[in-house]
Amino acid sequence: MHRSNFFKPAFWITSALMLSFTNGDDPKYVEEIKNWHKDRVESLKKEDGWLNLAGLYWLKPGSNSFGDAPDNQIVFPKGKSAAHLGRLILENGEVWVETRPGEEIWQGEEPIEKLKIFSAGNHEPLLLRHRSLRWYVIKRGEKYGIRLRDLEHPALTNFKGIDSYPIDAKWKVEAKLEIFPDERKIPITDVLGQTSMQVSPGTLVFTLKGKEHRLDAVESGDELFILFADKTNHKHTYQSGRFLYAKKPDAGGKTTLDFNKAYNPPCAFTEFATCPLPPPQNTLSIAVSAGEKRYGEH
Repeated sequence: MHRSNFFKPAFWITSALMLSFTNGDDPKYVEEIKNWHKDRVESLKKEDGWLNLAGLYWLKPGSNSFGDAPDNQIVFPKGKSAAHLGRLILENGEVWVETRPGEEIWQGEEPIEKLKIFSAGNHEPLLLRHRSLRWYVIKRGEKYGIRLRDLEHPALTNFKGIDSYPIDAKWKVEAKLEIFPDERKIPITDVLGQTSMQVSPGTLVFTLKGKEHRLDAVESGDELFILFADKTNHKHTYQSGRFLYAKKPDAGGKTTLDFNKAYNPPCAFTEFATCPLPPPQNTLSIAVSAGEKRYGEH
């Protein structure tokens, strides 16, 4: 698992306005959350961030013509590429690109004529570029798609930050991991309706507002990844829920859940992401008024 209306004011102004804190919280803790939030915002604006997504195109077997002309099978944003840039070929789980004579597509520092850009053995698909556009292959289940980025996307220049709840240390709680007796995978469904089985070490058990709550965690390297929904969804936070990471538990099985670091999935910023959704058992019965709020119209 991996970690739109937009407006223009500078980030340093919005940080002060949007990320307030509750009187009495430890200043060092408040500073930690502010720095985390600042890093989070900056990551969205990077070349591999979520704000510059400009398209998601699913490939059909065989040849797929592409460019900004409407007669292509894959139509890039108008004015952002040559009319007929080339074709993408999907065959036997491999994706090739062929550049139309007279046009330029680059991979790294070299222009290409024909190149295999994806195969089952690839750990990282190759990144292609043309003008301000960048694209590469993604695979979701049995579907192969092209994820397109535009480094001049208006969402980047218009982005003003993310509104958040006031920082409040009461939302930082200790949790106990109840380890499953055997290796277990839980079904996680994404916004495309595709379900994958993800390794889960167990259930995080914690107390908030005087009640015990439980969230199934997913393995994510040296961390735990939690997808959760709560009573703030739709009106105040992203409708499909939010994400949260936690350290793996100590020898006593304990870790910390800090809901001040709950954040929006990529789908909160773009229609071109393929976000996983919280499993039904990860719907909390309370309103978690901490972390990031709903963004724009997504």
